[in-house]
Amino acid sequence: MSRLKVAIIGCGWAGDLQMTRGFNLLPDLFEMSVCCSRHAEGRQEFAAKYDIPHQVARVEDVLAMPGIDVVSICTPPPLHHAMILASLDADKHVICEKPLVGSLRQLDDVVAAERRTKRRVMPIFQYRFGSAIPKIKEIIGSGLAGQLYTASVETLLRRSADYYRIEWRGKFATELGGVLVTQAIHNHDLLLHLLGPVANVTAFKATRVNRIEVEDCAAASLRLENGALASITATLGSVRPSARMRLCFERVAFERQCFGDATSQLAEEPWEFTAADPDSAAAIGAIMERPAQGYSGFAGQFAGFHQAIGQGTPLPVSLQDARQSLELISAMFHSAETGQHVSLPLPNTHPRYAGWLT
Repeated sequence: MSRLKVAIIGCGWAGDLQMTRGFNLLPDLFEMSVCCSRHAEGRQEFAAKYDIPHQVARVEDVLAMPGIDVVSICTPPPLHHAMILASLDADKHVICEKPLVGSLRQLDDVVAAERRTKRRVMPIFQYRFGSAIPKIKEIIGSGLAGQLYTASVETLLRRSADYYRIEWRGKFATELGGVLVTQAIHNHDLLLHLLGPVANVTAFKATRVNRIEVEDCAAASLRLENGALASITATLGSVRPSARMRLCFERVAFERQCFGDATSQLAEEPWEFTAADPDSAAAIGAIMERPAQGYSGFAGQFAGFHQAIGQGTPLPVSLQDARQSLELISAMFHSAETGQHVSLPLPNTHPRYAGWLT
């Protein structure tokens, strides 16, 4: 298949990450045609930095361009829903940053629009494409790991008051949430990707680090559909930033912990594993020691997107994957604010179906 022509909407840090860790590594698959932002100076700098030939201020101008195949949305979260729907109606495929939309109701709008327009929507969850994850997922799926007992995920980051000087951060109206929605969402999605859906949630959240509206500390206990138990801890007040995941199975324990600037590399190698017996160690080690295949992170997800569009096969991350992520956020907000134990999946009669913000 020929290169897909891409328009990127939003020229901030998310757009930078998509370019440097994704599109720039795949010049044979994607042609960056236009960037869009209402901030002229930032837009001009972005276009010059990445050698993008066209730049516009209005999304409507992008959607009117007949040659654009894909729109990649890197704007603040409340803008996603309307931009996705408008892009689909303009006959464009869509890649969109997290959180995909602000409610399960909005997600169902996107599902219906995708079906109606025959265009495709891919949520961004690039951690799924870390070099270690396909190996661990293969081991789990093959039965080598045995029964899952418990899992834990820690997202312990640091955000100072300076971080919130950008006008849209730290406010429910423009960010839709804090650490659960913006920072820890990737690690939580990784848990779901590896271990399967959540059945029950009990959660707490608080704002203790900065003078902001949104939550910057959270903890939750989960029961997965397979019966295993998991815990989630997240904060934006850790003096030493770290990210950690530990998976305890019948025949093996997996663990990785990253510190400082490496916290975004949780899905990459090396992961430590300890097997229960020599035979398990040999079989699991043979898989874990294989050389990594293909691209990781954004580039891995984007390469899979190009293949799916060209071959008409399932996307590497689907709207159903986004639903699981949004359901978990909705359940954690509901539990934290009501003190209730929440069961998943959430029906469309649930009070948080229309949004986790009340």
